[in-house]
Amino acid sequence: MKSVATIGLDIAKSVFYVHGIDAAGQVAFRQRLTRGRVLAFFEKLAPCLIGLEACGNSHYWARELIARGHEVRLMPAQYVKPYVKRGKNDAADAEAICEAVTRPTMRFVPVKTPEQQSVMMLHRVRLMLNRQRTQLSNSIRSHLSEFGIVAPIGRRGIDQLLAIVANIEDTRLPADARLCLQMLAAQLAVVKEQILENDRRVRASARQTDLGRRLMEIPGVGPLIASAFIASVADPAAFKTGRDLSAWIGLVPKQKSSGGKERLGSISKAGNRYLRQMLVVGATAVIRYAERYGTHRPWLIQLMQRRTVKIAAVALANKLARIIWALMTSGERYREPAVAEVAA
Repeated sequence: MKSVATIGLDIAKSVFYVHGIDAAGQVAFRQRLTRGRVLAFFEKLAPCLIGLEACGNSHYWARELIARGHEVRLMPAQYVKPYVKRGKNDAADAEAICEAVTRPTMRFVPVKTPEQQSVMMLHRVRLMLNRQRTQLSNSIRSHLSEFGIVAPIGRRGIDQLLAIVANIEDTRLPADARLCLQMLAAQLAVVKEQILENDRRVRASARQTDLGRRLMEIPGVGPLIASAFIASVADPAAFKTGRDLSAWIGLVPKQKSSGGKERLGSISKAGNRYLRQMLVVGATAVIRYAERYGTHRPWLIQLMQRRTVKIAAVALANKLARIIWALMTSGERYREPAVAEVAA
């Protein structure tokens, strides 16, 4: 086998393809590997540069290959796609990865630790449990409405319906219907308990680090956002400025500029959807507080006077992302802006 300088590795569940080139750019090998042969194959190779597409299990393979002395770089799949030649197959993907990883302008994804992946799993499971709670609540409401039993929206309303389901003396429900609704009520109780336990773990993960405690000092940033940022942004230095982080989250306008004329549209919604969602929710809470009790942020007051609440929330979410990046890279604490009087 020729000496290999760079390898493109296309990973999957069971079948892997590797494409290796030497220092001169000539193809050294193209090979198909099963899952059990991957690590043994790379153990025999001298240390080299390995490129992978960033996905759910790419961080595991990156850690395993780094432990065997190789240099591993993860890349977003959408940045690798332009290098795929005619015809889409696993071998062509491996060749495209090998080509893309050598580009000097390529952007790479930092490799996450198992602890960071575990924290992000808490957040993903939390979203799933909340969806299940909503699904079960809506199902109970719809089934009871078939018998003319309705309740106000919100948690108090669902509690009233659960009390009706538990009351066996209520003759409005047939026996079979009550049995089915009791099954749904039992599942709902389990999901609620799991959500509470999940929230406790998320709060603990945010408070156990100095960075998490410093991030929670920012208005609009709570344990959820702090924990998610620590787990998602493995290396804040990968972003040159806070604006780069905002662009990665998708909180900057889309550009359709041509001929020297700039055209900016709505936010791009690229990157991390979960972080973008949480930042907008946190910014909305800050705006609601400012509407009720006032604020000493002149730019926010002026923005709210000429823009809608949603646009102001997105702008504030962008600012929160840049503040978070500054605190993560500098190690400083959040400082409130100087109080300034603003004309009504």
